[in-house]
Amino acid sequence: QVQVAESGGGLAQAGHSLRLSCVVSGGSFSSYGMGWFRQAPEKDREFVAATNWDGRYTWYGDSVQGRFTISRENAKNMAFLQMDNLKPEDTAVYYCAATRTAVGATLAPRYEYWGQGAQVTVSS
Repeated sequence: QVQVAESGGGLAQAGHSLRLSCVVSGGSFSSYGMGWFRQAPEKDREFVAATNWDGRYTWYGDSVQGRFTISRENAKNMAFLQMDNLKPEDTAVYYCAATRTAVGATLAPRYEYWGQGAQVTVSS
């Protein structure tokens, strides 16, 4: 059974940085495409970033392009989301997700495995 778990959320001031981590267990991590999504209160889940199996290719949502960086370390079964120059509108629950087939997908239903989410709160 594949399990996904995020860590590293918390409170940050606008303009500062946070780094989210995601560990995947029970599956073949190095073959999965990985993605990050977020959901703010009363809003739809939003695509943030994705990467292919070896991290060579990355995709970003328009609202985070140039500020966030997705990466992965296959030897540790981990993916990361480096969030720089945070803004109050980045406040949301952030989810890590894995897909066996839809690499680079920006739609949440294309991902089979999900974590429970990590809260990120950015104060102005």
